[in-house]
Order: sequence, then C-alpha cells, then structure tokens
Amino acid sequence: MSNQKIILLAGRGISTNIIYHALKNDFTIDTIILEDPVEKMTFLKKRIKKLGLWKVTGQILFQLIIVNILDLTASKRKREIRKQFSMNNGPLPAEKIKRVTSVNDDSCLELLKSIDPQLVVVNGTRIISKQVLECVGARFINIHAGITPKYRGVHGAYWALLNNDEKNCGVTIHLVDEGIDTGGVIAQKAVTVSPKDNFVTYPLLQLAEGIPFLKKAIADILDNRLITVKGTDENGLWYHPGIGGYLYNRIVKGKK
Repeated sequence: MSNQKIILLAGRGISTNIIYHALKNDFTIDTIILEDPVEKMTFLKKRIKKLGLWKVTGQILFQLIIVNILDLTASKRKREIRKQFSMNNGPLPAEKIKRVTSVNDDSCLELLKSIDPQLVVVNGTRIISKQVLECVGARFINIHAGITPKYRGVHGAYWALLNNDEKNCGVTIHLVDEGIDTGGVIAQKAVTVSPKDNFVTYPLLQLAEGIPFLKKAIADILDNRLITVKGTDENGLWYHPGIGGYLYNRIVKGKK
C-alpha cells in the first residue's frame, strides 16, 4: 500500500489535526489540502435564506454564548478523552499543506488531478461538488458525527440523545457523494456517553470511536475489498440548536 497516494482534504480545526496524527503511523498521507473557512456573511445569508432570520439568530446566540460556556466547563473532560484514546491534536506538518479557498475551486480540482490519489479522506469541508468528486478516480470517504441517514447534518449524538434514541447515538464512516452525508455507509458504531459529557464532548467521543473504523475502511479501499452496509431506515437532516431550544431541553429534559 506504500505506493498508493492518500490525501486529507479538510477544513481547519482540532478534528483535522487528530485525524492526521491518528492515520500517519499506519498510512502515508501524501498531501493535506486545507480549505479556508466560509466567509461569515456569505454563510449567514445562505443560512438565513434557508432557515429564516429568527432560527439563525438563535443558532448564533447558542454558538456565541452556550458553546463557549460548555467549552470552558468541559475542558477537563476533553483532556480525559484525548488521553484515554491517545488523541494527538498537535500541529499539522507545514511541508504537507496546500491551501485552497474552497474545495470546489478550480485550484483544488487541478491540485487533485496533479496528485492523482487513490483515496481522499474528507473532514470538515463544504459540500463537495460532483465535478470535484469525479475529477480523479479516487474514493472519497468521511467520518461523520452521527448515524446516517437518520442523523445527517451536524451534532448527530446530541439530537439522538434528545430523541431518546441512544442506539443511534454514534458515528458513521461513509463514502462521499454530492449530497449531505448521503453516501454509502461503510461502518457505524454506537457511542456511550457519561454524565460528565455534554454537547461539546460528544463529537470528540464520536471521533475517538470512529477512527479505528476509518483506518479499516482505508485499508479495505486500498486493498480493493471495500463492502458497504445498510444504514438506518429513517432519514433526517439536522442543524445547530438554537439558544432557546437548547436551554429548554437542558432544564426540562436534562439533555446536555
């Protein structure tokens, strides 16, 4: 497998760093293509058009106030999880990094063509266009923080727990297509949370539990023995909670 090129196509963030360091000892990552964040006003305009001003305002307040508080109160728990699962969130090697404005820009497409990888591991990017997905013969795979297709979108563990759906509180490894977490399921794993966990630690647990399955999926793809499995019968797309909904569910239902 040493002569088969693997690319990490990702957004900037701790999860990208953890995934790179988790993979580097088992596989050679040829290049890390890092996508710039979406310009905030562009993102907000699109989100408001889709969900409405009132809902998006609640989501913004949740991110600015609640998430920051949860991050502070859960800092010890996050350190425990990283230690328990030997998760390395150190910096990425600068010599491997190529930066693009968007995964869907011509510059990214041409970069992929020039490298011609056998496999692209995706993490935290925009939805990738069909043109980019088809520009090389590589498989694109992703580790998703939710059981699909029932918990597509974001914060799958939180929404599953809020729905008293513990069996579908978990993580999915899947092929990437031009939809939102709609690609073929490779593997799924339920995640058990503790009373010490909350909204900001669930994704770290999902990542920790998902990495071994991601490694197996990579090995299977490179050995041409990948098999997909059936996902859930139900299908849903989930977004960030709003501040009012989160506080209600925390106070009334005890869902953190």
